[in-house]
Amino acid sequence: MSYLEKEDKAIFDLIQKEWERQSDYLEMIASENFTFPAVMEALGTVLTNKYAEGYPKKRYYGGCEFVDEVEQIAIERAKKLFRCEFANVQPHSGSQANSPVYSALIKPYDKILGMHLNHGGHLTHGAKVSQTGQIYQSFFYGVEIDGRINYDKLEEYADVVKPNILVCGFSAYSRELDFKRLREIADKNKAILFGDIAHVAGLVAAGEYPNPFPYCHVVSTTTHKTLRGPRGGIILTNDEEIAAKINKAVFPGAQGGPLMNVIAAKAVGFAENLKPEWKTYAKQVKANAKILGQVFIKRGYDIVSGGTDNHLVLMSLINKPFSGKDADTALESAGITANKNMVPGDTRSPFVTSGLRIGSPALTSRGMKEKEFEWIANKICDVLDNIEDKNLHAKIKQEIKEFSSNFRIYEKAIF
Repeated sequence: MSYLEKEDKAIFDLIQKEWERQSDYLEMIASENFTFPAVMEALGTVLTNKYAEGYPKKRYYGGCEFVDEVEQIAIERAKKLFRCEFANVQPHSGSQANSPVYSALIKPYDKILGMHLNHGGHLTHGAKVSQTGQIYQSFFYGVEIDGRINYDKLEEYADVVKPNILVCGFSAYSRELDFKRLREIADKNKAILFGDIAHVAGLVAAGEYPNPFPYCHVVSTTTHKTLRGPRGGIILTNDEEIAAKINKAVFPGAQGGPLMNVIAAKAVGFAENLKPEWKTYAKQVKANAKILGQVFIKRGYDIVSGGTDNHLVLMSLINKPFSGKDADTALESAGITANKNMVPGDTRSPFVTSGLRIGSPALTSRGMKEKEFEWIANKICDVLDNIEDKNLHAKIKQEIKEFSSNFRIYEKAIF
């Protein structure tokens, strides 16, 4: 019996149920993944007990000699992984990595130009409901009818807005970004180019997606998603002056004590990302996503931009008689977890939406390849084609449970 089972059976039982859910069904939310067992072990260590405000060799607490080494290893591995000169590994999340970038490099009421939420952007890229949209002046670019960024139009808009920061990054855009062109637009307007690569960092690390360096002045990413690390964030740059400002903006500006167990887990995850096998994984993530798009199109569903260059596909349901929320709910009843999402031209609310975002990283981590993804894509279409047929959904859910038993990734819920 584990300590947790003995001391808190209610929480233990819920963790067991979540393990069963993850094992038995299909996780296809593009921002989710299955982390490495060694990462989970690092998370549950005595490092969680240690306060270490400050940075290696510059702490406000004693007893940091070993956690200093842990953090320095994480920093060096992050720098090697993304081919850059400076890394801050302390941010607790992606949003808490983005916030210090703004506070370090621009002033309140300065201008942010980022991708519109409806067109694939992120809340922290200036959305009015986010602090970034309340502290700074927010302006947005989007995609064309073909689902792609028109860089000529973006340049024309930037020339009018004159942003202090040009944000390039997304949460639901399935094509590659032209970082070189974006830097040219930023330089023309004397703006900082900020790359948020949270969704594609694992592909960047493998050389399977364009590297934002040397074009971006500063880059942020989460460490989960396509990296398969623990939940957290990091900030990267090649500029020493920017690095110093970022460090102050993270601590003491935005956070207190860093989570040393999470930083250790980040280091463990980076070590996995640096292995030669990582490139094989990243290639498979892209190949599997491509299969999803191809099957969906063949089955009569519209895919924004007509396909994908990365780990996700964005399905537009504008021409269907049901919403993204309807699709999300029906798929979950069939054992498939995706998420409703806004799409270009959406007239529904963010709580309903006219789109569905589907990703390949988590199931690729479970060992699934093109053959399995073709089967899964057809099951998704079967559910959507019969969105009100609960009996069919229940039947597919059982099929998926049997199918998933061949691709278990964890043999236990607690490490």
